[in-house]
Amino acid sequence: MLFKRKGWLREEYNQKLLNELFQEKKERIYRSRLMEQSLDPTPEAVAHSKLSEIKYLYLLKEAKVRNLTIHFKK
Repeated sequence: MLFKRKGWLREEYNQKLLNELFQEKKERIYRSRLMEQSLDPTPEAVAHSKLSEIKYLYLLKEAKVRNLTIHFKK
């Protein structure tokens, strides 16, 4: 009875990981466009851009380790 919960928790955390991955992807795209459009980016903007890229790549790596697939609704 205790072992049935493991699959449910895994699915919950996988879904949470995918949500964070999509959110970071949007953030990364936003930051990269902001950097492209700015003439003289501030050091804070550069740091935020690099940080969002690192977060996105880490979440992408974690999703790959967990063998997550995205099922699109038709």
